[in-house]
Amino acid sequence: MMLKDLKKAKSFIRRHIGPKDIDIDSMLKTMSFKNLEDLAQQIIPKSILSAHRLSFTPQDEQQTLQELKKIMSQNKVYHSFIGMGFHDTFTPPVILRNVFENPTWYTSYTPYQAEISQGRMEALLNFQTMITDLTGMEIANASLLDEGTAAAEAMIMAHNLTTKKNCNKVFVSKECHPHVIEVLQTRAQALQIELIIENEWDFKFDQDIFALLLQYPNSSGTVVNYENLTQKAHSHGALVIANVDLLAMTLLKPPGEWGADIVTGNSQRFGVPLGYGGPHAAFLSTKDKNKRLMPGRLIGVSIDADKKPALRLALQTREQHIRREKATSNICTAQALLANMASMYAVYHGPEGLKEIASRIHALTIITQKALTQLGFPSTSSHFFDTIKVPLSKDAYAEVTQLAEKYQLNLRLFNIYNNNSEKLNPSSTPFAIGLSINETTDLTTLALLIRCFNKDEEFNFDTTDLNNLDKLSLAIPKEIKRTSTYLTHPVFNSHHSETELLRYIHHLQNKDLSLTTSMIPLGSCTMKLNATAELIPVSWNEVSGIHPFAPMKQVQGYKQLILDLENKLCEITGFDGVSLQPNAGSQGEFAGLMVVRKYHESRGEGHRNICLIPSSAHGTNPASATMAGMKVVVVQCDSQGNVDVLDLQNKATEYASTLAALMITYPSTHGVFEENIIEICQIIHKNGGQVYMDGANLNALVGLCRPGEFGPDVAHMNLHKTFAIPHGGGGPGVGPIGVKSHLKAFLPQLKMIPESGPNSGTGTTTSAPWGSASILPISWSYITMMGNEGLRKSSLVAILSANYIAKRLEAHYPILYKGRNGYVAHECIIDLREIKKQTGIDVTDVAKRLMDYGFHAPTMSWPVAGTLMIEPTESESKAELDRFIDAMIAIRKEIELVASGKWNLQDNPLVHAPHTLAMLTRSEWDHSYSREQAAFPLPWILERKFWPSVRRVDNVFGDKNIVCSCPPLEAYEDKGLSL
Repeated sequence: MMLKDLKKAKSFIRRHIGPKDIDIDSMLKTMSFKNLEDLAQQIIPKSILSAHRLSFTPQDEQQTLQELKKIMSQNKVYHSFIGMGFHDTFTPPVILRNVFENPTWYTSYTPYQAEISQGRMEALLNFQTMITDLTGMEIANASLLDEGTAAAEAMIMAHNLTTKKNCNKVFVSKECHPHVIEVLQTRAQALQIELIIENEWDFKFDQDIFALLLQYPNSSGTVVNYENLTQKAHSHGALVIANVDLLAMTLLKPPGEWGADIVTGNSQRFGVPLGYGGPHAAFLSTKDKNKRLMPGRLIGVSIDADKKPALRLALQTREQHIRREKATSNICTAQALLANMASMYAVYHGPEGLKEIASRIHALTIITQKALTQLGFPSTSSHFFDTIKVPLSKDAYAEVTQLAEKYQLNLRLFNIYNNNSEKLNPSSTPFAIGLSINETTDLTTLALLIRCFNKDEEFNFDTTDLNNLDKLSLAIPKEIKRTSTYLTHPVFNSHHSETELLRYIHHLQNKDLSLTTSMIPLGSCTMKLNATAELIPVSWNEVSGIHPFAPMKQVQGYKQLILDLENKLCEITGFDGVSLQPNAGSQGEFAGLMVVRKYHESRGEGHRNICLIPSSAHGTNPASATMAGMKVVVVQCDSQGNVDVLDLQNKATEYASTLAALMITYPSTHGVFEENIIEICQIIHKNGGQVYMDGANLNALVGLCRPGEFGPDVAHMNLHKTFAIPHGGGGPGVGPIGVKSHLKAFLPQLKMIPESGPNSGTGTTTSAPWGSASILPISWSYITMMGNEGLRKSSLVAILSANYIAKRLEAHYPILYKGRNGYVAHECIIDLREIKKQTGIDVTDVAKRLMDYGFHAPTMSWPVAGTLMIEPTESESKAELDRFIDAMIAIRKEIELVASGKWNLQDNPLVHAPHTLAMLTRSEWDHSYSREQAAFPLPWILERKFWPSVRRVDNVFGDKNIVCSCPPLEAYEDKGLSL
């Protein structure tokens, strides 16, 4: 490679890494390091530093995009009639460009700091309202990971709600989607819940069940009235879970009106691309009385300090990482970006527009059914919404499928898979084809489909139904046609022109702080650059337009990308096998523990069920262990935040006969490199257990240390942190797991797609074979453009930046934990507990005051109450780091003014923070500090001021007055609130 080409290849590295080389030298000098390698030697334990150098060389952006285009062009994008909960859809361009491809929406963080997250929370509140209206329920969460996960969460929720003692059986209709049943089987196995998978009409209720799970419409497309069955289930003390098609609810009587207790499903067909399976926003809605056992996040309405309406995460104690081993779910993230897209789709089309889309799809399905009946191929049911099942002879099946391939049409092949996800014997099973019509199906495509059934001859079918949607004679029983209204709130009836929607989107995004505004210095949640070049391929049709159950021969591009990314991740981590299936870090934890469980079972040691977890661990760790059927035993930490090795040794020895695993975060949750990590792993292995490493902090290891070399047997790696997939305002995420060779045989597999994992593997954790496959190109591009040199430098600069902040702030705030030689890893914790004792100013006041300076707060009160955990990442420039440091120092000086008595505790800019524009422009001002001090405490803020849209939110009021859907105006009047 010529010198100029080499320089070009490395061009992305300097764009990703924020500090310039001259700035890195200055920061190193501040820390008294000679260079970055000297930093590594002094901070990272020598015992884990790897001699391995990654084999991939960096590429520039253009070269990477060209290579990726070549790879993904191998995919064949057919028109899909496969269905099963995944349908092609039109993403309105105004939503594609201004939400999906807009960094203001995809680089924001989970809305824990409500005052600077009002925009995305309003969109999520719209999502919740959309779900409750369409399903006929009273409350809905702000999204779940996928349809199978939502159904599994509903099953566990029903189990926790049941009043039946020692009842562990759930009935699941065999007409549920196959992937949903597979996810249910994985979850049920771990919790010793027994699934009864049968035809619901044959079930005699002779077995005691706690819940009945139904698909509506069912997987073969049939629409039936479940009201009597629901009453029968209730009479036997069983709850009813309905897994629904959301668009069908515009025409069908919603489950809330026929008695369902919990409703789940997927909002994907509301403008979210197929993306080979994800990411998509699933949902769960239920009755209001069940809300405290509902998994996932919930957006609620509260008030701010001015009694104005303000949104927040409601019932935050429901977050599973707080409930730890008592958690009923390990869900920690959501699909916020995709939920916001789906909600905008509903806002754009409104109730009438959605009904028109659904009616058109239904009309096309009726046309198809009538035409095929005329050709001698009647469907199995005359009652349907968008899907019909057509039995065929063996010869007709062969002819139809051959012609479908000719015209690039994908059909659902019932001879390959039946409805309980077990492979059938084609020689002994009647052949049948499933046809699901979607929003993108047009008459030309329909003509080709019908031609496949007519020996490749044209057939003049009747389109009358399509031309008279208002007078359409529905193929839906009269008693379950929808008569109730939905989406009546003004937000769904005001933005139907592109101009209005564009303005609404920008109105919301202007309320949110994202990486487009400033650094987001969150400890444990790496908020690094999500480069535009990495994001561009996600919108390519050959990436976004493919059904997750398309034949493997059509997805050779995905196959190559997935294999190459797996190999890259193996080399980076030192593991021998990787599964990209888990679509969140929490799912990676669960999948990894299920792999460990399966491993023990294969050795005749299925009784091993003890999981040791340090007290400092991420709360999802104990929640995941509980979900995997393990019993949590807590290991203590020492005064420096490290695992107490003696306590670990004692407990490992005590539970040696039943020890299954240790879950440990590395570098530690406290932001240091523990010196004893190898010894810790050895103790666990000596006592028969496996070591699970939580990879949330992998950003300090890439290119420097390989977990597969220093002890862990399995780890998850958050692609939405370390490997540049954006956080999306609270999702999507990808949490693949890496394993050592002895665990490879137990990696997850979706049986519908055998290539997705080993046949001997644990069951699937997601509805799609490779989870959120469409965003994998982001991480692949990041690794490819950074290469060996960039990835190593990235980790070193991340560590340098954290230590630089700690060094500059230590004279103003105590640094809680330090590792060898007094250094931290990639994040540091500043301790405000003594400051609160002395002044009354607490960590919340500092977090809210940072908003006035234009920053999102660091991670607040975790892992230690009363502290702030700061992680700057490698992407922030020295100038931005200094801006943040200056803000923190200025806030410390403000605290001193309170301590000195110049400002009293009840009236100072910290306790009143954040300050809104409305507050600052009122005619009256009765505070002891000036307006300028409130809004512009440092000179540079004047040029780049970010205004919080509400004042400090009242969390207590919100929890006492739960409102989790778009409230009518009178709701505020009833509570005496001002608007």
